[in-house]
Amino acid sequence: MNAKSAISKEIFAPHDERMLGAVQVKRRTKKKIPFLATGGQGEYLTYICLSVYVFSFMCSVTNKKPAQASITKVKQFEGSTSFVRRTQWMLEQLRQVNGIDPNRDSPEFDLLFENAFDQWVASTASEKCTFFQVLHHTCQRYLTDKKPEFINCQSKIMGGNSILHSAADSVTSAVQKASQALNERGERLGRAEEKTEELKNSAQQFAETAHKVRFWWDK
Repeated sequence: MNAKSAISKEIFAPHDERMLGAVQVKRRTKKKIPFLATGGQGEYLTYICLSVYVFSFMCSVTNKKPAQASITKVKQFEGSTSFVRRTQWMLEQLRQVNGIDPNRDSPEFDLLFENAFDQWVASTASEKCTFFQVLHHTCQRYLTDKKPEFINCQSKIMGGNSILHSAADSVTSAVQKASQALNERGERLGRAEEKTEELKNSAQQFAETAHKVRFWWDK
């Protein structure tokens, strides 16, 4: 199981949340630590995760008003196989998403919330792009007003629902194929039942005929 699947299962699933996307990050600038702070937990990996409560996700599927999508910072400390939930923001608290450079694939990005601002570097530019596509699509789908501003982002991100549409198309195709297979199986079973009924009637007629022949023979 990869890290993102483990995060989804360990952090979000127990709280009835569905993880929509995640990106592994490092800070571009070192965070200032208070002079008196002690007892650090050592090295760690950081993930920025986008999730939605399952109830809200199901509401969106049924075209009801969705709510309660969130962005969560998750960490995995060195020497540990488990993950720890850290800061969490509701999606409506997100004010700005800065892609840094709209002219090239870049792993750097900034997230501005109502009460926080972080500068990140994704593990790869591709991972950042995928996360941004999912984030942009989710904001359009789940926020009715006060949508965050996306700046310095490549056009493929702003129109980047292709990944989501491809996934949806794949699911739809799979459902259609399954439905077709069930229909064909039903037709085959129907024909088999008809054949069985015919054989049963033939056997019954043969038995009746044999009984009559035996009756007349004994007579």
